[in-house]
Amino acid sequence: MEKKVAIEYLYLDLNTCDRCVGTDAILDEVVSTLQPALELAGYEVCYEKREMTTVKDAVKYEFLSSPTIRVNGEDICGAVKENACGCCSDISGTAVTCRVFTYEGKDYEVPPKAMLAEEILRRVFGGTLEKTPREAYVLPQNLKDFYRGKMTKNVKCCCGGSSDCC
Repeated sequence: MEKKVAIEYLYLDLNTCDRCVGTDAILDEVVSTLQPALELAGYEVCYEKREMTTVKDAVKYEFLSSPTIRVNGEDICGAVKENACGCCSDISGTAVTCRVFTYEGKDYEVPPKAMLAEEILRRVFGGTLEKTPREAYVLPQNLKDFYRGKMTKNVKCCCGGSSDCC
């Protein structure tokens, strides 16, 4: 039986969101550092990034908060903790909160490298973690607001922007 490590990065935006961009860069660095050791230990590493561009994507991947990092299907944070995200609020034109990563008693908008390395390694080598039963997925209101605002903000007026018809 082949041993696999599936690392998924789910996010809302890698163009303007400082939180998603920063987490992406840190996660890339941590995965590239850990991958040779994991392969040496006989693991195949599958690292995938997925932009949650639509409600359909969010529902398909049971997306709860941005950004999300999963190892073998488990969210490395467990519970969702969020605070206001100016970047995603700007994207959608509505107030949006995004994930905060808690590590050693402090909250971070971009997770520290040590936190990511520990959580990835814990899920690979920590033995069988007790899986928390998941409730049926429901798209969080925060994400509903983000997608609705983004869609509304990006709608182009049919008459070239004249305030008379829009």
